[in-house]
Amino acid sequence: MSENGVHTDPAALDELTDAAEHAHSGFGSDGAVEGYRARRTLRLGVELRRQVRRRRTQLVLGFVVLLPFILVLAFEIGETSPNRRSGGFVDLATASAPNFVVLALFVSGTFLLPTIVALFFGDTIASEASWSSLKYLLAIPVPRHRLLRQKAVASGLLSVFALVLLPLVSLVAGLIFYGAGDAVSPTGDAIPFGRSLVAIGLSAVYVVIQLAWVAGLALLLSVLTDAPLGAVGGAVLAAILSQILDQITALGTLRNYLPTHYSYGWMDLIATDIDWTNMAAGALSAVVYATAFTLLAARRFATKDITS
Repeated sequence: MSENGVHTDPAALDELTDAAEHAHSGFGSDGAVEGYRARRTLRLGVELRRQVRRRRTQLVLGFVVLLPFILVLAFEIGETSPNRRSGGFVDLATASAPNFVVLALFVSGTFLLPTIVALFFGDTIASEASWSSLKYLLAIPVPRHRLLRQKAVASGLLSVFALVLLPLVSLVAGLIFYGAGDAVSPTGDAIPFGRSLVAIGLSAVYVVIQLAWVAGLALLLSVLTDAPLGAVGGAVLAAILSQILDQITALGTLRNYLPTHYSYGWMDLIATDIDWTNMAAGALSAVVYATAFTLLAARRFATKDITS
Protein backbone atom coordinates (compact mmCIF):
# COMPACT_ATOMS: atom_id res chain seq x y z
CA MET A 1 0.00 0.00 0.00
CA SER A 2 1.46 3.35 -1.05
CA GLU A 3 1.25 6.55 0.92
CA ASN A 4 -1.76 7.68 -1.22
CA GLY A 5 -3.68 4.53 -0.38
CA VAL A 6 -3.23 2.94 -3.81
CA HIS A 7 -2.36 -0.75 -3.75
CA THR A 8 0.56 -1.78 -5.97
CA ASP A 9 1.65 -5.30 -6.78
CA PRO A 10 5.47 -5.46 -6.83
CA ALA A 11 5.39 -8.61 -8.99
CA ALA A 12 3.18 -6.91 -11.58
CA LEU A 13 5.45 -3.89 -11.66
CA ASP A 14 8.43 -6.16 -12.25
CA GLU A 15 6.63 -7.87 -15.15
CA LEU A 16 5.73 -4.54 -16.78
CA THR A 17 9.29 -3.31 -16.41
CA ASP A 18 10.68 -6.50 -17.94
CA ALA A 19 8.21 -6.29 -20.86
CA ALA A 20 9.16 -2.69 -21.54
CA GLU A 21 12.85 -3.58 -21.58
CA HIS A 22 12.27 -6.34 -24.14
CA ALA A 23 9.90 -4.33 -26.37
CA HIS A 24 11.02 -4.08 -30.02
CA SER A 25 11.52 -0.43 -30.84
CA GLY A 26 14.45 -0.68 -33.21
CA PHE A 27 14.73 -0.09 -36.94
CA GLY A 28 15.69 -2.39 -39.75
CA SER A 29 18.54 -1.91 -42.20
CA ASP A 30 16.21 -0.09 -44.61
CA GLY A 31 15.19 2.43 -41.94
CA ALA A 32 11.73 0.93 -41.42
CA VAL A 33 10.35 -0.02 -38.04
CA GLU A 34 11.51 -3.49 -37.07
CA GLY A 35 8.97 -6.08 -38.22
CA TYR A 36 7.52 -3.94 -41.00
CA ARG A 37 7.44 -5.56 -44.45
CA ALA A 38 6.24 -3.50 -47.40
CA ARG A 39 5.33 -6.63 -49.37
CA ARG A 40 2.79 -7.55 -46.73
CA THR A 41 0.79 -4.36 -47.24
CA LEU A 42 -2.20 -4.20 -49.58
CA ARG A 43 -1.98 -7.79 -50.75
CA LEU A 44 -3.35 -8.54 -54.19
CA GLY A 45 -5.90 -11.06 -52.93
CA VAL A 46 -7.33 -8.53 -50.50
CA GLU A 47 -7.60 -5.83 -53.17
CA LEU A 48 -9.20 -8.24 -55.64
CA ARG A 49 -11.83 -9.38 -53.15
CA ARG A 50 -12.54 -5.76 -52.31
CA GLN A 51 -13.01 -4.85 -55.96
CA VAL A 52 -15.17 -7.88 -56.73
CA ARG A 53 -17.53 -6.98 -53.87
CA ARG A 54 -18.13 -3.52 -55.34
CA ARG A 55 -21.47 -3.03 -57.04
CA ARG A 56 -19.96 -1.53 -60.20
CA THR A 57 -17.84 -4.66 -60.76
CA GLN A 58 -20.83 -6.94 -60.32
CA LEU A 59 -22.96 -4.83 -62.67
CA VAL A 60 -20.27 -4.77 -65.36
CA LEU A 61 -19.71 -8.53 -65.26
CA GLY A 62 -23.45 -9.13 -65.14
CA PHE A 63 -24.00 -7.01 -68.24
CA VAL A 64 -21.17 -8.79 -70.08
CA VAL A 65 -22.91 -12.11 -69.40
CA LEU A 66 -26.30 -10.71 -70.41
CA LEU A 67 -25.21 -8.98 -73.65
CA PRO A 68 -24.95 -12.12 -75.87
CA PHE A 69 -28.47 -13.16 -74.91
CA ILE A 70 -29.74 -9.65 -75.68
CA LEU A 71 -28.21 -10.00 -79.13
CA VAL A 72 -29.85 -13.41 -79.58
CA LEU A 73 -33.19 -11.92 -78.57
CA ALA A 74 -32.71 -9.07 -81.06
CA PHE A 75 -32.14 -11.57 -83.88
CA GLU A 76 -35.14 -13.64 -82.80
CA ILE A 77 -37.41 -10.60 -82.79
CA GLY A 78 -35.99 -9.05 -85.96
CA GLU A 79 -35.67 -10.47 -89.45
CA THR A 80 -32.55 -12.49 -90.21
CA SER A 81 -31.04 -12.83 -93.66
CA PRO A 82 -32.37 -15.88 -95.54
CA ASN A 83 -28.88 -16.53 -96.91
CA ARG A 84 -26.76 -16.95 -93.80
CA ARG A 85 -23.51 -17.49 -95.68
CA SER A 86 -23.23 -14.09 -97.35
CA GLY A 87 -23.24 -10.44 -96.33
CA GLY A 88 -21.50 -8.54 -93.57
CA PHE A 89 -20.75 -9.55 -90.00
CA VAL A 90 -24.31 -8.74 -88.88
CA ASP A 91 -25.86 -10.82 -91.66
CA LEU A 92 -23.51 -13.71 -90.90
CA ALA A 93 -24.03 -13.62 -87.13
CA THR A 94 -26.59 -16.45 -87.07
CA ALA A 95 -24.64 -18.72 -89.42
CA SER A 96 -22.78 -20.43 -86.58
CA ALA A 97 -21.55 -19.98 -83.02
CA PRO A 98 -18.13 -18.63 -84.14
CA ASN A 99 -19.85 -16.02 -86.31
CA PHE A 100 -21.99 -14.98 -83.37
CA VAL A 101 -18.85 -14.46 -81.27
CA VAL A 102 -17.39 -12.31 -84.05
CA LEU A 103 -20.52 -10.17 -84.02
CA ALA A 104 -20.42 -9.76 -80.22
CA LEU A 105 -16.81 -8.55 -80.37
CA PHE A 106 -17.59 -6.33 -83.36
CA VAL A 107 -20.56 -4.48 -81.83
CA SER A 108 -18.91 -4.08 -78.41
CA GLY A 109 -15.46 -3.05 -79.59
CA THR A 110 -16.36 0.55 -80.35
CA PHE A 111 -17.71 1.63 -76.97
CA LEU A 112 -18.43 -1.14 -74.47
CA LEU A 113 -15.02 -2.79 -74.20
CA PRO A 114 -13.04 0.48 -73.91
CA THR A 115 -15.54 1.65 -71.29
CA ILE A 116 -15.05 -1.52 -69.22
CA VAL A 117 -11.27 -1.11 -69.21
CA ALA A 118 -11.53 2.62 -68.49
CA LEU A 119 -13.92 1.93 -65.62
CA PHE A 120 -11.64 -0.52 -63.86
CA PHE A 121 -8.44 1.52 -64.31
CA GLY A 122 -9.88 5.02 -64.02
CA ASP A 123 -11.45 4.15 -60.69
CA THR A 124 -8.21 2.96 -59.05
CA ILE A 125 -6.57 5.94 -57.36
CA ALA A 126 -9.27 8.56 -57.97
CA SER A 127 -11.90 6.59 -56.03
CA GLU A 128 -9.63 6.33 -52.98
CA ALA A 129 -9.00 10.07 -53.17
CA SER A 130 -12.72 10.83 -53.48
CA TRP A 131 -13.42 8.67 -50.40
CA SER A 132 -10.58 10.46 -48.51
CA SER A 133 -9.01 7.05 -47.83
CA LEU A 134 -5.91 7.45 -49.98
CA LYS A 135 -3.94 9.29 -47.31
CA TYR A 136 -4.76 6.59 -44.77
CA LEU A 137 -3.54 3.84 -47.11
CA LEU A 138 -0.25 5.68 -47.52
CA ALA A 139 -0.05 6.22 -43.74
CA ILE A 140 -0.28 2.45 -42.99
CA PRO A 141 2.27 2.82 -44.65
CA VAL A 142 1.78 1.34 -48.13
CA PRO A 143 4.62 2.50 -50.41
CA ARG A 144 3.31 4.60 -53.27
CA HIS A 145 4.79 2.41 -55.99
CA ARG A 146 3.27 -0.68 -54.41
CA LEU A 147 -0.13 0.96 -53.99
CA LEU A 148 -0.24 1.95 -57.66
CA ARG A 149 1.07 -1.43 -58.83
CA GLN A 150 -1.31 -3.54 -56.76
CA LYS A 151 -4.33 -1.53 -57.83
CA ALA A 152 -3.24 -1.62 -61.48
CA VAL A 153 -2.71 -5.39 -61.36
CA ALA A 154 -6.12 -5.93 -59.76
CA SER A 155 -7.76 -3.71 -62.37
CA GLY A 156 -5.89 -5.53 -65.12
CA LEU A 157 -7.05 -8.94 -63.92
CA LEU A 158 -10.66 -7.79 -63.73
CA SER A 159 -10.42 -6.21 -67.20
CA VAL A 160 -8.94 -9.36 -68.74
CA PHE A 161 -11.61 -11.48 -67.07
CA ALA A 162 -14.39 -9.26 -68.48
CA LEU A 163 -12.84 -9.14 -71.96
CA VAL A 164 -12.44 -12.93 -72.07
CA LEU A 165 -15.83 -13.56 -70.49
CA LEU A 166 -17.68 -11.88 -73.38
CA PRO A 167 -16.48 -14.23 -76.18
CA LEU A 168 -16.85 -17.24 -73.89
CA VAL A 169 -20.48 -16.50 -73.04
CA SER A 170 -21.13 -15.55 -76.67
CA LEU A 171 -19.73 -18.89 -77.80
CA VAL A 172 -21.98 -20.77 -75.38
CA ALA A 173 -25.01 -18.77 -76.47
CA GLY A 174 -24.09 -19.31 -80.12
CA LEU A 175 -23.75 -23.06 -79.64
CA ILE A 176 -27.16 -23.20 -77.95
CA PHE A 177 -29.05 -21.17 -80.55
CA TYR A 178 -27.06 -21.53 -83.78
CA GLY A 179 -24.96 -24.66 -83.34
CA ALA A 180 -21.35 -25.44 -84.18
CA GLY A 181 -20.33 -24.68 -87.72
CA ASP A 182 -17.80 -23.04 -89.95
CA ALA A 183 -16.85 -19.43 -89.34
CA VAL A 184 -17.77 -17.58 -92.53
CA SER A 185 -16.12 -14.26 -93.37
CA PRO A 186 -17.68 -11.48 -95.48
CA THR A 187 -15.18 -12.38 -98.23
CA GLY A 188 -16.62 -15.88 -98.43
CA ASP A 189 -13.80 -17.75 -96.63
CA ALA A 190 -15.02 -20.61 -94.47
CA ILE A 191 -12.97 -21.75 -91.47
CA PRO A 192 -13.65 -25.13 -89.78
CA PHE A 193 -15.11 -25.00 -86.28
CA GLY A 194 -11.94 -26.24 -84.56
CA ARG A 195 -9.75 -23.66 -86.24
CA SER A 196 -12.33 -20.95 -85.58
CA LEU A 197 -12.01 -21.61 -81.84
CA VAL A 198 -8.29 -20.91 -82.10
CA ALA A 199 -9.07 -17.72 -84.03
CA ILE A 200 -11.53 -16.65 -81.32
CA GLY A 201 -8.91 -17.24 -78.63
CA LEU A 202 -6.30 -15.21 -80.52
CA SER A 203 -8.87 -12.48 -81.12
CA ALA A 204 -9.55 -12.22 -77.39
CA VAL A 205 -5.81 -11.99 -76.69
CA TYR A 206 -5.42 -9.26 -79.31
CA VAL A 207 -8.35 -7.26 -77.92
CA VAL A 208 -6.78 -7.41 -74.45
CA ILE A 209 -3.43 -6.16 -75.77
CA GLN A 210 -4.98 -3.52 -78.01
CA LEU A 211 -7.00 -2.00 -75.16
CA ALA A 212 -3.89 -1.68 -72.99
CA TRP A 213 -3.56 1.92 -74.15
CA VAL A 214 -6.98 2.69 -72.64
CA ALA A 215 -5.84 1.12 -69.37
CA GLY A 216 -2.67 3.22 -69.29
CA LEU A 217 -4.51 6.45 -70.08
CA ALA A 218 -7.26 5.78 -67.51
CA LEU A 219 -4.60 5.04 -64.87
CA LEU A 220 -2.83 8.31 -65.67
CA LEU A 221 -6.07 10.28 -65.43
CA SER A 222 -6.93 8.51 -62.18
CA VAL A 223 -3.66 9.79 -60.72
CA LEU A 224 -4.19 13.31 -62.05
CA THR A 225 -7.71 13.81 -60.71
CA ASP A 226 -9.66 13.05 -57.55
CA ALA A 227 -12.88 12.48 -59.53
CA PRO A 228 -13.34 8.86 -60.70
CA LEU A 229 -15.99 9.88 -63.23
CA GLY A 230 -13.57 12.35 -64.76
CA ALA A 231 -10.85 9.71 -65.16
CA VAL A 232 -13.20 7.13 -66.65
CA GLY A 233 -14.97 9.63 -68.87
CA GLY A 234 -11.71 11.15 -70.08
CA ALA A 235 -10.38 7.78 -71.24
CA VAL A 236 -13.66 6.89 -72.96
CA LEU A 237 -13.83 10.27 -74.69
CA ALA A 238 -10.24 9.85 -75.90
CA ALA A 239 -11.18 6.47 -77.41
CA ILE A 240 -14.24 7.95 -79.13
CA LEU A 241 -12.26 10.93 -80.44
CA SER A 242 -9.59 8.62 -81.82
CA GLN A 243 -12.26 6.57 -83.61
CA ILE A 244 -13.82 9.70 -85.10
CA LEU A 245 -10.47 10.99 -86.35
CA ASP A 246 -9.73 7.58 -87.82
CA GLN A 247 -12.73 7.99 -90.12
CA ILE A 248 -11.31 11.18 -91.64
CA THR A 249 -9.49 9.92 -94.72
CA ALA A 250 -8.00 13.36 -95.32
CA LEU A 251 -5.55 12.65 -92.48
CA GLY A 252 -3.92 10.03 -94.69
CA THR A 253 -1.11 8.06 -93.05
CA LEU A 254 -1.45 10.10 -89.85
CA ARG A 255 -4.35 7.82 -88.95
CA ASN A 256 -1.88 4.97 -88.53
CA TYR A 257 -0.62 6.63 -85.36
CA LEU A 258 -4.05 6.79 -83.73
CA PRO A 259 -4.39 4.23 -80.91
CA THR A 260 -7.68 2.91 -82.29
CA HIS A 261 -6.61 2.58 -85.94
CA TYR A 262 -5.91 -1.15 -85.59
CA SER A 263 -8.60 -1.92 -83.03
CA TYR A 264 -10.33 -4.33 -85.41
CA GLY A 265 -7.15 -6.00 -86.62
CA TRP A 266 -8.39 -9.28 -85.12
CA MET A 267 -10.86 -9.58 -88.01
CA ASP A 268 -7.98 -10.71 -90.21
CA LEU A 269 -8.02 -13.98 -88.26
CA ILE A 270 -11.33 -14.94 -89.88
CA ALA A 271 -9.70 -15.79 -93.18
CA THR A 272 -8.13 -18.76 -94.92
CA ASP A 273 -4.81 -16.96 -95.31
CA ILE A 274 -4.14 -14.77 -92.29
CA ASP A 275 -2.41 -11.42 -92.74
CA TRP A 276 -0.65 -10.58 -89.47
CA THR A 277 0.45 -7.08 -90.51
CA ASN A 278 -2.39 -5.11 -88.94
CA MET A 279 -2.37 -7.16 -85.75
CA ALA A 280 1.39 -6.73 -85.29
CA ALA A 281 1.13 -2.97 -85.87
CA GLY A 282 -1.87 -2.70 -83.53
CA ALA A 283 -0.17 -4.64 -80.74
CA LEU A 284 3.00 -2.55 -81.03
CA SER A 285 1.04 0.72 -81.05
CA ALA A 286 -0.98 -0.29 -77.99
CA VAL A 287 2.09 -1.37 -76.03
CA VAL A 288 3.93 1.86 -76.80
CA TYR A 289 0.98 4.03 -75.76
CA ALA A 290 0.29 1.93 -72.65
CA THR A 291 3.93 2.03 -71.54
CA ALA A 292 4.16 5.81 -71.98
CA PHE A 293 0.92 6.47 -70.09
CA THR A 294 1.83 4.07 -67.27
CA LEU A 295 5.28 5.58 -66.77
CA LEU A 296 3.76 9.05 -66.65
CA ALA A 297 1.21 7.84 -64.09
CA ALA A 298 3.93 6.31 -61.91
CA ARG A 299 6.07 9.45 -62.12
CA ARG A 300 3.17 11.75 -61.26
CA PHE A 301 1.92 9.61 -58.38
CA ALA A 302 5.40 9.39 -56.88
CA THR A 303 5.53 13.18 -56.45
CA LYS A 304 1.84 14.00 -56.02
CA ASP A 305 0.79 15.89 -52.91
CA ILE A 306 -1.85 13.69 -51.28
CA THR A 307 -4.43 15.81 -49.48
CA SER A 308 -7.41 13.46 -49.44
